[in-house]
Amino acid sequence: MVMPSGAERPSAARRPQLQLLKNVAIVLVAPKYPENIGASSRIAANMGIGQLIVVSPEAPDQERMRKTATHHTGHLLDSMQIFPDLGQALASFTWVVGTSARQGRQRRLLTSPRKMVADLLPKLAANRVALLFGPEDCGLTNEDLRFCNMVTCIPTADFSSLNLAQAVAVICYELYTAALHSQSSGAATGAKLAECRELENMYGQIELTLRKMNFLPATEYAYWMHNIRNFLGRIGLRSREVKFLRGFCRQVMGLVDKTPSSGEGR
Repeated sequence: MVMPSGAERPSAARRPQLQLLKNVAIVLVAPKYPENIGASSRIAANMGIGQLIVVSPEAPDQERMRKTATHHTGHLLDSMQIFPDLGQALASFTWVVGTSARQGRQRRLLTSPRKMVADLLPKLAANRVALLFGPEDCGLTNEDLRFCNMVTCIPTADFSSLNLAQAVAVICYELYTAALHSQSSGAATGAKLAECRELENMYGQIELTLRKMNFLPATEYAYWMHNIRNFLGRIGLRSREVKFLRGFCRQVMGLVDKTPSSGEGR
């Protein structure tokens, strides 16, 4: 085990920034091996991350998880939350970062962990942040990534897929190091953003409005909702902005209902 030297230990002056990491949660989606959950809890605790969440229909094996954790970092396993689906797990978070090595037409633009962390740090004081990791064999699906405000990819020289716990270690280390060397005093510098549950309700209402307007052929709504999610997710909406957009949608739907030629779709 590599122990940090005295020169690398955070000074008292640095601790306000490190306290912001308590607003971050590691979210593991359908992990196949409980040992990876234990290893992830150990990494997260050592890097100051405040919460561990598992998305799974059943509780992971405690004995196997604790084999790769330590007594000192076992508190994250003790307080770990388990949700049956990702939507419930992310409902109260206001910024979600996905991790993925795959690219494609339906995937968001990928950014490096270092750039992702630089964007994330100003948001930490005012927001709850989820770092999302997919299962060991296939990673996050397009359905999972639709919840994400941004997606990061760990660069590698050859084979792009890392072990789950290794990926958690890289992302947590980048975040810890950036927070440690941040010049911020720890005071809130970013806006409080809308929670994931608010955004999901808004996206549902936007799609319903577009369909009510006969705005697109029926086969194209999924594609355009994907683009709308990407655009609005990158911006980072506040609650009042979400309320404004939903109010706008309600007004449009009311006007469509008063139009004699309105139908249900093309």
